[in-house]
Amino acid sequence: MIGSLGVEAASDLLKGVTLEAFVPVPLKLITGDGAAVNDAMTGNGEKVGLIVSTLNNPFFVTLKEGAEAAAEAMNLELIVLDSQNDPAKELANMEDLLTQGVSVILINPTDSDAVVGAIGLANTSGIPVITLDRGANGGEVVTHIASDNIAGGVMAGEYILELLGGSGNVVELEGIAGTSAARDRGQGFNDAIGTTDIKVVAKQVADFDRTKGLSVMENILQAQPEIDAVFAHNDEMALGALTAVEASGRDILIVGFDATDDAVKAVEEGKLAATVAQQPAMIGSLGVEAALKAILGENLEAYVPVDLMLVK
Repeated sequence: MIGSLGVEAASDLLKGVTLEAFVPVPLKLITGDGAAVNDAMTGNGEKVGLIVSTLNNPFFVTLKEGAEAAAEAMNLELIVLDSQNDPAKELANMEDLLTQGVSVILINPTDSDAVVGAIGLANTSGIPVITLDRGANGGEVVTHIASDNIAGGVMAGEYILELLGGSGNVVELEGIAGTSAARDRGQGFNDAIGTTDIKVVAKQVADFDRTKGLSVMENILQAQPEIDAVFAHNDEMALGALTAVEASGRDILIVGFDATDDAVKAVEEGKLAATVAQQPAMIGSLGVEAALKAILGENLEAYVPVDLMLVK
């Protein structure tokens, strides 16, 4: 059903139809004895923690909303904490949730290395951990739910390659150093353009932040007289770069990642060339579904991929 709804949504996007931010899909849980569970009482009010890297980013707000909708449907109490992009705050959030007696912890890491200590606390306490959107470079995680960020980076790179006719000068705005999302999107993008005549003339971290995307792009525009395209690891940086490019009066195509509402609107208006669409609400809801399975003692896949598409 998720696949068919995704195809339907893609068709609607191409027709210019406005889409809902979150389309709930009925959930069916298969228990150990093979019985399908679709009962709102399944969760029995168990507490599940959700630690989000930042709620100052619309992508993660949508992820949170998807998780909240799923938790309500499954009768789980979801406790959401914001790490504010601070690994120290993330560690404190983990300690807080463990004190509150949660049964499972969902975490969207601020940093794939820094999160290992927080995950270790949960491991020591015997609380299952599920990572969302960004992976962890250590600790025991029962499942990881995310888009295939490498494939998304390839998608962006191939589209820029197509638009530029195989050659040109490109800028890459990178996400927070140390996050799996930044690493994988960058890897996919560079894999796509690596053997072509596309030249990366500037590559700089802008921390997935719109304001930093603006200031970083302003500096790059001053230093680089010839830029044909920009790939930003997320839409917030892409939109910041767009503001800088528009102010400069230069003609530079920009591709982002996440398909946030602002970015999709910019694509529709012809201001952004494209954005790679993730499904943050689905990442959140699948995370809660996995948490319920963990509570019930079910086996989980090590990795649950969430489909991507290019909005252009």
